[in-house]
Amino acid sequence: MPPFSFPEGNTYRLRNARVPAAFLVAGPPGGATCDGDGAPLLDIEIVSGRFGRIAPAGALDGPEPSFDLAGRQAWPWLVDMHTHLDKGHTVARTPNLDGDFPGARDATTADRTAHWDAEDLRRRMAFGLACAEAHGVAAIRTHLDSQDGGTLRDQAEVSWRVFREMREAWAGRVTLQAVGLTPIDAYGLDYGRRLADLIADSEGLLGGVTRPTGGLHGAGLAAIDALLDHLFTLAAERDLDIDLHVDETDDPAATSLDAVARATLRHGYEGRVTCGHCCSLALQPPEIAEATIARVAKAGIGIVTLPTVNMYLQDRRRGRTPRWRGVAPVQELRAAGVPVAVAGDNCRDAFYAYGDHDMLDTLRQAVRILHLDHPFGDAVALAGPVPARLMRLPEAGRIVSGAPANLILLAARSLNEVVARPQADRRLIARGRLAALPMPPYEALTGESAPW
Repeated sequence: MPPFSFPEGNTYRLRNARVPAAFLVAGPPGGATCDGDGAPLLDIEIVSGRFGRIAPAGALDGPEPSFDLAGRQAWPWLVDMHTHLDKGHTVARTPNLDGDFPGARDATTADRTAHWDAEDLRRRMAFGLACAEAHGVAAIRTHLDSQDGGTLRDQAEVSWRVFREMREAWAGRVTLQAVGLTPIDAYGLDYGRRLADLIADSEGLLGGVTRPTGGLHGAGLAAIDALLDHLFTLAAERDLDIDLHVDETDDPAATSLDAVARATLRHGYEGRVTCGHCCSLALQPPEIAEATIARVAKAGIGIVTLPTVNMYLQDRRRGRTPRWRGVAPVQELRAAGVPVAVAGDNCRDAFYAYGDHDMLDTLRQAVRILHLDHPFGDAVALAGPVPARLMRLPEAGRIVSGAPANLILLAARSLNEVVARPQADRRLIARGRLAALPMPPYEALTGESAPW
């Protein structure tokens, strides 16, 4: 956006803001003028850092200073409910030379073993959070590698301690949640109970990946039901929600999602489970996929799709062009009433060599990858209200009276214009004030000085 004079007081109005209806609790207010995507033109009042009245354009009176957005888009800060802040920004020192899942697993293990002490984690996690904040991300749920570190380092203890520090340091800026990530067979061992206690003490979520230690996603584990029972029992004993990595593979024999749905119903854990990835569901015979989706809906499981990372990682063979996009069947899941969120996943590590913790960019790519357009409908909800609801954050991802006034102002008048350009010139309002949040230079990761 070009330079402009913005109100400096504690109370002011944004006039003629175009807001996608999915970001409004009750939809467009009566009398508002909506565009072809159903987005109303609104006046938004800001009072002492919080949203005040929200009304059709021209309906608010009062002497407050104002700024006219002239029909440009105003969005709430977005929500990224599946990331890996502890892995982020390691690609330069430990690259995945093959770019595939086995290479990512092995490179991550090597990097974790060699480097992941508290200082390294603090530096990289702080860098990732600064990037996210500068892009307008309100909340993040990060998965933390929590494997048994053996005699070298108690990785879970170190990572969770650093996470607790970061959660406190970033409170009021970026809301943080964390999930323990370990191969599911750990929950059949004494270590699984110790890990569950650590997660409970850290107010986190119990999680894992539905593959064995050192293995890959694929045909179902013979002991998957027993291992899930261990996990759900540990979670129930500590009153913890669950978030799992599931079926991140192109093997249609991978049916862990259905096993998770059955376990959720078996343990009475409806509405408390999230599953990420679920790639193989898109490649299964229709009758099997439909039955699984129906069971997922019955169990109240939330699904998180990671389109940028899964399109990058899945179906990768050297010298061969990929044949599919690697993503979950999002449209079918949503049609069945399953809440689906989109998230960023890995960032500049062995699992995904790119990214910048930018949920607006992730959403723009998701619209194209998942065909969430023609019409756009409520596609934007996948990066705002839906993940906020799954994370139990009532004030995040929406524009609602009384909530903190965090907004992304875009140089775009329609959703087509939002998706068509990178929106690098977005402006941020943080807690009611125009915010200057510069991107951290990459030199911050290595302690060097940036040339500008």
